Amino acid sequence: MKLLTRAALIVFVLDQASKYLVVHFLNLRELGEIDVASPYLTFRMAWNKGINFGLLSDNGDLMRWILIAVALLISIWVIIWVARESMGSVAQIAAGLLVGGAMGNVVDRIIYGAVADFLNMSCCSIENPFAFNIADVGVFVGATGLIIFSGQKKTT
Repeated sequence: MKLLTRAALIVFVLDQASKYLVVHFLNLRELGEIDVASPYLTFRMAWNKGINFGLLSDNGDLMRWILIAVALLISIWVIIWVARESMGSVAQIAAGLLVGGAMGNVVDRIIYGAVADFLNMSCCSIENPFAFNIADVGVFVGATGLIIFSGQKKTT
């Protein structure tokens, strides 16, 4: 469980630090967009009140608290599942990435009322209209890792 905790903490701290830096220090909230390595990387401020791609964002404050509760419940379930199944190192790290990312987005919903997304990546003349954050990467990579590695047991 140490690996899960460390991975979760690393993703959480990186996510929250990057959001603070971009939203407050670089003032992306006011500027809206900053070209970093155009067209490949742009900081583009987006406040996501729903889930992926803004789905379920129409129900206001009620949906905010439902999404916080769902993220907390899933995180608790993942922690219990990993502990009970005595999963291997890679699965524990994957679980930590998922939990750390989920907690990063929970903090955003509590503080801002929405998730602060700011990373926008485009390539090869394809303009990506969506933004994401480090927490989203943690959730995606963590969930994928759990799917792939959850069957591997801890070696003694």
